[in-house]
Amino acid sequence: MHPRARRLAVLAVPALAAAGVMLPAAHGAAATATGTTTRSAAGPRPAVHEAADTATEQRTVKKFWTVARMEAAEPLDAPGAGDRHFAAAGSTTGSATGSTPADASATASASASAARPATVAPTLSASTLSAAATSASTSTAAARVSSRTSGSSWTAGGTVAKTTGRVFFTVTAGSDAGRNASCSGTAVTSANKSVVITAGHCVKLNGAFHANWVFVPGYDQGDRPNGTWPATTLLTTAQWNSGENMNYDVAAAVVAPQGGKSLTDVVGGQGVAFNQPRGQQTYAFGYPAGAPYDGSRLVYCGGRTFDDYLSSQDQGLSCGMTGGASGGPWFVRFDTRTGSGQLNSVNSFKYNFASYWMFGPYFGPEAEAVYNTAQKTALT
Repeated sequence: MHPRARRLAVLAVPALAAAGVMLPAAHGAAATATGTTTRSAAGPRPAVHEAADTATEQRTVKKFWTVARMEAAEPLDAPGAGDRHFAAAGSTTGSATGSTPADASATASASASAARPATVAPTLSASTLSAAATSASTSTAAARVSSRTSGSSWTAGGTVAKTTGRVFFTVTAGSDAGRNASCSGTAVTSANKSVVITAGHCVKLNGAFHANWVFVPGYDQGDRPNGTWPATTLLTTAQWNSGENMNYDVAAAVVAPQGGKSLTDVVGGQGVAFNQPRGQQTYAFGYPAGAPYDGSRLVYCGGRTFDDYLSSQDQGLSCGMTGGASGGPWFVRFDTRTGSGQLNSVNSFKYNFASYWMFGPYFGPEAEAVYNTAQKTALT
């Protein structure tokens, strides 16, 4: 790995690491809530890995994650320079895939223009709808939210405070094998009501999928107000699966129902958006655990995205979140009154020399295929 770029997961350096069918909404329009499946362009099939897919395994994983283990979990360290090369780990004149940044941008633009824009609307829980009605009359929630911030505590509540959570897992390969680690993730609207979107390196690293994978939505200073949800299935893009290509650092988890209820029945679900225009106003969220943060609170950044002109096809955002925020959501069309929006990327990596920038993968056909495969996965 080139010394100037590492994943969002890094701590030691200033780098971060179908039930119904819905046609994609027209560009700029929100999809209705009558279905969830989008029509993705043909592409490589996502990699699918069975996790805790029996009731016994799920009980074991939940029991494993004690309060002490969660508090001790840390963001991932980057592997040694000789382990692997990633798309974002090239020099300023070329990427690890062998193309120049200009070529990469042209490839991404061509792919985006060939794919049909698709959106799925958020699913708001009853409590969020009630809170939104109250805030509509007082406007207090929106008043507390800044459209431009590089890292502030989220205090406005809403859907995002319930659907965003911490992800915990055990690394199974590489120098960090056996280590308990943390990322961030998001519950999204889906046909099976059980899909969490996160980053590729938050489900698989060094050629192996993580173990003991759970999602804790609404995590707050050690409290688990909405329960602990073990993954039955982990999915990622073919490109991340085969070569850990940072341009496709996207993943999903399907989690088991708890107490007879599915995930989004409990916390609601954010919307998703694929093949969208770049350069939009975006809000990013996560649970950064590297200094000066400690992973106990939900933090957000806001601003307009820009293209990475150095060595990836990703979009960038001015954001100071640190390791542990990996996999946290980037929203377009975010409603500060309800805390809901359409997930359009995830926290992925930072350059060592620019800790004030965060980068996230473009959500094109590959990310869309991961989402569609995950939401069609049967629950066990």
